[in-house]
Amino acid sequence: MRNFPTLHPRAATQIEEPPIARFLFADTRIAWLWIIIRLYVGYEWFTAGWEKLTGHSIAIGSFGEVAKGGPWVFAGHDGVAMKGFVTGALAQATGAHPAVQGWYATFLHDFVLPNAAVFSYVITFGELCVGLGLILGILTGIAAFFGVFMNLSFLLAGAVSINPVIGTLALFLILAWRVAGYYGGDRYLLPLLGTPWTGSLEKRYKEKTPPTASQIA
Repeated sequence: MRNFPTLHPRAATQIEEPPIARFLFADTRIAWLWIIIRLYVGYEWFTAGWEKLTGHSIAIGSFGEVAKGGPWVFAGHDGVAMKGFVTGALAQATGAHPAVQGWYATFLHDFVLPNAAVFSYVITFGELCVGLGLILGILTGIAAFFGVFMNLSFLLAGAVSINPVIGTLALFLILAWRVAGYYGGDRYLLPLLGTPWTGSLEKRYKEKTPPTASQIA
């Protein structure tokens, strides 16, 4: 009987990052670039959320101006501005080449519109939290992720505005999550928290470091 060699599946391999990717997304020497991008994107999110919360703008060029439609929350008419936004989005869901796709229009009409007041709070405080997270450099990658999620939601609703710009920049912040918050809270927070796949980096360092003579004594 003829013997056939045992066939083994090809061993899994890890493709290393090119040097330019490691430099841009994992090297603290380039952290100065990410803080500029981080502060800009965070500023855009925080000012947008503050305007929805208070009804007044704190953005450069329009500081102190009253927002059109007033605040979105805590105003006695919660959900009115959100309903107006959704209604405008639904108006773009018709025609041969609609700006808002049918499936998303259905989601807006059947789920968001009846719960407009709830979504007003979610969006307002979501924008504030994303903005603060990016400005302070706290859990930068997570903050940028939720920022991109909101950017995508607005784009699907037909609201272009500045969403493509800050959404693209936030994608790069996600890629650079290890160093994007180096000049911020992540410089101290990430070593303490670590990651789900490594655990606390500080704890791992202590486990690998041999005790000194004074500690043994």
